Amino acid sequence: WSRWFELVPGTELDTEGRGRLAPLLEQATRVLLGHFERSNFAVEIHQCYLDLVTVGTATLLFQETAPGAGSAFRFTAVPAAEMSVLADGDGRITEQFRTTSIALVELRERFPAVAMPAGLRERLDQDPECRVELVEAVRPDGPHFLYAAFVPKEEARSREPLLLAEGRFDRSPFITFRWLKAAGEIYGRSPVMTALPDIKTANKVVELILKNASIAVTGIWLAEDDGVLNPANIDLSPGSIIPKAVGSAGLTPLQAPGRFDVSELVLRDLRARIRHTLLGDRLGPVQDRRMTATEVLERSAEMARLLGATFGRLHGELLLPLLHRGAAILRRRGEVPDLPLDGRIADIAIRSPIARLQAREDVTNVANWLETVNALGPEAAATVDLSATVRWLAATLGVPAELVREVTDPLSALAAGLVEGDGDAA
Repeated sequence: WSRWFELVPGTELDTEGRGRLAPLLEQATRVLLGHFERSNFAVEIHQCYLDLVTVGTATLLFQETAPGAGSAFRFTAVPAAEMSVLADGDGRITEQFRTTSIALVELRERFPAVAMPAGLRERLDQDPECRVELVEAVRPDGPHFLYAAFVPKEEARSREPLLLAEGRFDRSPFITFRWLKAAGEIYGRSPVMTALPDIKTANKVVELILKNASIAVTGIWLAEDDGVLNPANIDLSPGSIIPKAVGSAGLTPLQAPGRFDVSELVLRDLRARIRHTLLGDRLGPVQDRRMTATEVLERSAEMARLLGATFGRLHGELLLPLLHRGAAILRRRGEVPDLPLDGRIADIAIRSPIARLQAREDVTNVANWLETVNALGPEAAATVDLSATVRWLAATLGVPAELVREVTDPLSALAAGLVEGDGDAA
């Protein structure tokens, strides 16, 4: 796995505070990343991405495992058909409802402490595999979230819904994210939804081409009613003899009116538009595994230009809630320090390819500035804080904190090094 995120000191800490906190956050980053690597995150997030690019809205269920498991995290990709969401005035998803069906025997195993009403017990005795509707709801309660799982009263055959479980979370266990959305809408839009009219038209054109091809292969025949030719007894096989009356045309093939060249032109145009909508012609596969540095930068810049808005939405709706909930679980277990990821004391830095591209540009600008300052002479070079520059480069490039030594006075350190060198020479 690549190091796709990092916990870094916040903006309100001074240099000394950053130096003390950086090793703790570095260790917390390794612990958090290790739990992600040992979980089923890679498998389930791929299924969510399939929903994201086809439906436009995807949901990932983030649960905590029992103590002793290999990872503290367990993920489940929730089908889009099972989820219903509500948003607040700012467009943020705040309420989530999952409706699914579950067998009564599974319901009893999952919630053994729940007393089932008489109606459900009778159905369980008669058919343990009988399925009932299960609703899971998450609603905001101030800065926290309330969770409830219940069976509707119609399914429970009682006057009240059957409450199965309830709880309170710092972060919602359901993480819903969208590809893009229009103003005033709740659910997202996907590239496949944009290309859906062309996809339907292309499917219809292919259907007509196949019908035309079957006609071209088998043929359609005209039979003249001459009183001798009997179409019911005709055998169109090699060597067969077909009787006909004198002067009759017998069997004549019907010319197919369809033109394959026109249909192929229409289909080629539709496929090109579909590939353009799905970014297939703009973010094509890499032809050579060994790309040059320029090609890597150009492809990263092109991806940032085309998908920058989508990546920004995924950053706010997927990555940050995912890492916040993971850190909350590990804080409760005592595996990471109890530090708020609020941006002031500690913060989350995403180390994605797009973020690294921006970091490379920043480093290039600073390097050009250093070259320019150095060319101006010693007086201009004296204005550069070398220690601060090195620390900034290390933080921007994602260098581990233990590799950077804190030096309060670079001149004193240089003098100490010279003195030590003279002592060795003596």
